[in-house]
Amino acid sequence: MDIPSPPTLTESSRAVLRLLATRGPITRPQLGAILDLSKPTMSAAVSELSAMGLVASFGSHKGALGRTAVIYGLGPAAGYAVGIDVGEAQVRAVAHTLDDLPLATIEEQIPRRQRGSIEGVGEVIASVARAAMLAVGDKHGSPRTVAVAVPRIVSQHHLGQNKRRSPEAILQQLRNWLEVPVILENNVNCAALGELHYGAGKSHDVFAYLQVGVRIGLGIVINGRLFRGFNGAAGEIGRLPFPWTSSEIPTREGLEHYLGSNALIRRCTEDWPEEEGPPPVSAKELFAWAEEGLPRAQKWVARHAADIGRLVAACIGMVDPGLIVLGGGVGQNPLVLKEVQRVARELTWAADIAVSALGPGATALGATRLAAEYALGLILGETNRSLVVLPSLRAAERDEAV
Repeated sequence: MDIPSPPTLTESSRAVLRLLATRGPITRPQLGAILDLSKPTMSAAVSELSAMGLVASFGSHKGALGRTAVIYGLGPAAGYAVGIDVGEAQVRAVAHTLDDLPLATIEEQIPRRQRGSIEGVGEVIASVARAAMLAVGDKHGSPRTVAVAVPRIVSQHHLGQNKRRSPEAILQQLRNWLEVPVILENNVNCAALGELHYGAGKSHDVFAYLQVGVRIGLGIVINGRLFRGFNGAAGEIGRLPFPWTSSEIPTREGLEHYLGSNALIRRCTEDWPEEEGPPPVSAKELFAWAEEGLPRAQKWVARHAADIGRLVAACIGMVDPGLIVLGGGVGQNPLVLKEVQRVARELTWAADIAVSALGPGATALGATRLAAEYALGLILGETNRSLVVLPSLRAAERDEAV
């Protein structure tokens, strides 16, 4: 599948295309009024974009005075974007047009026997991508960009350091088959982008997304943009020194291990009285029992929520985000919210704390938005150099040959 070649556009055409991508279908008079373009300039820009298939007519609208105006939106040549969330047990792909029209959502489990295999996981990623594109069909053109969210630090500095287990190896099948750029991004960062565009962070220019589940992580949004840090590792709060007392020495990723749901269940199991029957086998079961009113389960949920609240207080002290969005398998559970709010309020200044509005879908949605923005930038000739972008293997081979 070949990527469409970037067109050469006039400044007015670029302005029209950018507005249609951000605002959706709109009439020609509205376009001209918003962009302050004359009728001849507006007509020339629309004609140029229409001839390339980047803009198409979507019917007409009759105004209050009885005049009819043609509605324009992105055409099929603009293509679409795909975001892929690579989880521990499943892969989810979401496809949107560049003006954010949902086209397809596909999810596939990673067979247990393949979860430790680079080739096996890569095969599922490629399978889900194919299924998403098959579901979209030809009506919306070709994919422009794919963004893949992975549970690891993503940085230009780390690419190629471990060729056997590198992102390039995991995505080799996808890159060999698909002739489009593949963006790599950390999964928590993508979830933060998802909340920014579609969820609890939608009206906030500054906020932080805190994921608490099997692992912990923080996505930081400042001035409406993701903050990645020098190494792409901003928000790796699992590296905060822990424990840290006069009698204990911090261990590497000690906080990550302590706050993870697996460690929570181990502590819970050790404390669970025999007379109360078998302990919960998972965080999901523990929270279900707490919701049913089992006192011992409620005690452990409250204790874990207090630990999360202390971490939230540290995030507020470091970033001053104004809003913390809680996500992840444990963090997004409504049972933790009140205790997190209480503990954070005791330890630091006031900040809004909310539960994710998107749940487990936040990461794939954020990846899709990232892919769409990059794809639009390619068409407009505006490249985001802060992203980690892998060319298709065929494109890389052609570049080397030249």
